[in-house]
Amino acid sequence: MNSPFMVRAIQLAVENVRSGQGGPFGAVIVKDGTIIAEGANQVTLTNDPTAHAEVLAIRVACRKLGLFELKGCELYTSCEPCPMCLGAIYWTRLSHVYYGSQAADASHAGFDDSFIYREIAQPHADRGIPMVQMMREEALAAFRAWQEKPDKIRY
Repeated sequence: MNSPFMVRAIQLAVENVRSGQGGPFGAVIVKDGTIIAEGANQVTLTNDPTAHAEVLAIRVACRKLGLFELKGCELYTSCEPCPMCLGAIYWTRLSHVYYGSQAADASHAGFDDSFIYREIAQPHADRGIPMVQMMREEALAAFRAWQEKPDKIRY
């Protein structure tokens, strides 16, 4: 199946590499058959490890629409999303994701995120970066404040 939106996502990825701007990843977000946002990996350009193509496209689309959800929008990305991007995709409630290459293809090119999936399955104390819970009772104050706030915007 050929898609002009996937063609554009792949084009962004290739152009990004050739321009020296960042890694080989591109993404577009489409609403009602029109591209409303684009992103290309900028991790090394901006020294921001969260500057993945999908996340950047999501940020642009949300700003453009003035919404924190992207229901009814589709994501076309040059590669299967990593765990971070997958989380962002679910939080934004995109209606559909189309991807080009697979995570295994990215791994062969030096972009292996399989260790993150393995880490998530580990008990907190056994992870490569140990996670230690502390001050739970004090931290619960933020949730109590949220639950008591009558004019909160649910997401």
